[in-house]
Amino acid sequence: MRVAWATDIHLNFVAVERRLQFFDALAAHDPDAVLITGDIAESGTVDQCLLDMAEVLGRPIYYVLGNHDFYRGSIAETRARVERLSRQSRHLIYLTRSGIVQLTPDTVLVGHDGWGDARLGDFEHSDIILNDYLLIEELYHWNQMFELDREALRRSLEGLGDEAARHLESLLPEALARARQVVVLTHVPPFREACWHAHAISDDRWLPHFSCQAMGRVLEAAMRAHSDREMLVLCGHTHSSGTARILENLQVLTGEAQYAHPAVERVFDFP
Repeated sequence: MRVAWATDIHLNFVAVERRLQFFDALAAHDPDAVLITGDIAESGTVDQCLLDMAEVLGRPIYYVLGNHDFYRGSIAETRARVERLSRQSRHLIYLTRSGIVQLTPDTVLVGHDGWGDARLGDFEHSDIILNDYLLIEELYHWNQMFELDREALRRSLEGLGDEAARHLESLLPEALARARQVVVLTHVPPFREACWHAHAISDDRWLPHFSCQAMGRVLEAAMRAHSDREMLVLCGHTHSSGTARILENLQVLTGEAQYAHPAVERVFDFP
């Protein structure tokens, strides 16, 4: 089975003509399916971008959402909306609200949006303020004096990371029983070693916002317990590419991206 992978495509920054060129670039690889690891658009535009992609490609699109997909909206409401959209579409499959997908007899697919869960690096002393904390309803923890309640934000971020971890933890036993290889889609790198930026690992200021330790722990534990299985994790978020070999049977690919230049990251042929 041939699949094309793209990440952080940010179609809200792209004119319609350029979007169609990107869809044509995906189709040119003649994939059986397309994988998207988040940051498709923003909350108000992600539905239409997904529908346009499905209409042009006419084949399964397995996707998770990224932090930008919730901008100017709510995580809960946006997830519910794209879940409804996917139920109504023949080609859109939102993995955060789905189970295990059997790609081939030897390969299954699972996924979740993930989130930077404030656990790696030094959240307490990090001076990084992402737009997430201004533009996403559940992460807005500012008082009337525009002072940030950092502990409330930490609790929200940890909760989102834990949610992602629980979702995958519930699926992995069956997934690993079904197939030799498990492919995991997520937006946020689940390991420090996969949090690439400018050809280096992000430092302690950025790691709390750009890595999901809770998910990483679940993935690593599962693969340590299943040495006869393999896991490939595909993620994005950092806009820089890199490969991390966490275990002999656990590899993470982080995808590259540029605003206004959506591109095919990689094509896989799964036996």
